[in-house]
Amino acid sequence: MNFKIYVIGDKIEKFYLEGIKEYEKRLSRSCKIQLHHFKNLESLSKKLSDKTYKIVISSKGNTISSEELADKINLLGVTGKSDVSLLIGADSIPHDEVLSISPMEMDLGLKTTIIFEQIYRAYRILNNEPYHK
Repeated sequence: MNFKIYVIGDKIEKFYLEGIKEYEKRLSRSCKIQLHHFKNLESLSKKLSDKTYKIVISSKGNTISSEELADKINLLGVTGKSDVSLLIGADSIPHDEVLSISPMEMDLGLKTTIIFEQIYRAYRILNNEPYHK
């Protein structure tokens, strides 16, 4: 699977970026994942491929459990949708699905870090590996 996490908004704090980098390293054996940060929607629109499965992360989306996210990732891979774009701060972009971490609003960096952590957790679930050491 190839994940691209697109974030639109202001600066992400350094401590969030350090956490994200750690999850990127951990995920490198399971999938390809990249973070792309943009200041505005116009810049993002030029980068998005029509072939990718687009999931908007919004407080107004459907909430799912970690197990359901693992099942979704598995189903996308099985059905040949191996390029997945997760869009944070881009609710107006045409998309295939809307998911929510929480109905509460939160900092952009925190939301992005949680997405990386949940993808990592999903792969641990799919591989029948314990999440906590």
